[in-house]
Order: sequence, then C-alpha cells, then structure tokens
Amino acid sequence: MNYKELIQQRYSCRHFTEKTVTPEQLTRIIQAGRVAPTAMNLQPYRIFVMDSPKAKEAVRASTHCTYGADTFLLIGAETKAAWTREFDHRNFADVDATIVATHILLAVTAEGLASTWVGHFDAPLLKERYPEMNDYDLIAIFPIGHPAEDGGPSERHTLRKEQDAVVTVL
Repeated sequence: MNYKELIQQRYSCRHFTEKTVTPEQLTRIIQAGRVAPTAMNLQPYRIFVMDSPKAKEAVRASTHCTYGADTFLLIGAETKAAWTREFDHRNFADVDATIVATHILLAVTAEGLASTWVGHFDAPLLKERYPEMNDYDLIAIFPIGHPAEDGGPSERHTLRKEQDAVVTVL
C-alpha cells in the first residue's frame, strides 16, 4: 500500500476482535516508532509495552477506552532529555513523542491492524503502579488489535475543515 492509501485507511478503531497481535507485528510497529524523527535526534521518549497481565490490568484501571484490545503501547516524553529552542525556551519532548506516536499509528494500519489515540487516562495511577514512568509526561495509550466488523470509522472520521480554514499562505 502506498502512503496516500495508508493515511486514508487509518481511522480510530473502538472495537476489536479477540484475535491477537503477533509478536512480529508488534516488533515492526515498535521499530516504526524507533525510527521517527526527533529534534536533534535526542529521542526523548519511551515506548512502554504494557504486556504482562498486571500491566494490562493497570491500563484497564486507568481508562475505559480499551475497546476490547489486549495489546497496549504507552508513549511517554522525557522533558529533561529533549531539545529546547533557545529563543523562547520551548521544550520539544511532547512534540517528539507525538511524532513517534504518529509513526506507530501508521505502522499499525500498515500491519492490517487498528488502534486509536487514547488521551483520556489516569496518568498518575499508571505512574503510581510503575515508578519507572515518573520521569515521563505520558502522552497516549494505543490499544492495538484486529478491528471488529463494527469497529470501523465513526461518522466524524471524514469530517475535515476546508483547506482555507487550516492553511495560511503568507
């Protein structure tokens, strides 16, 4: 599939089948995140693979937005390890982690799987259960799986503002 097809096929899936994600698929998805560009190539992020029964329970305790998935990736940004723009002191950790997360979402689609970006979760609860997350701003959880027949795009998926509403030519 070419890039245009890939970005048009990606959607937020909110219902998964019980079919599991293979370790090979998960490895390729993680590798797509690893090669994402970051400011000064500092890579101030962490991909937490929430794989153990305890970790999966923690995800489910932190959000109702798991949609029947059994595979979860959590992306964190480490502010102290990121590049900061000198002119206004803007730290790019969250930008870098978001780029990584976007690569992951597209890789999920390329694998024939589906996901959605979950920002509605209890980050303090996860940090309490996993102190190794304390240095990270937790950006997103990605439930990953095979989409169920009724897990297709929402009616809002194709709604887009007109180009002149989002693009300014100077």
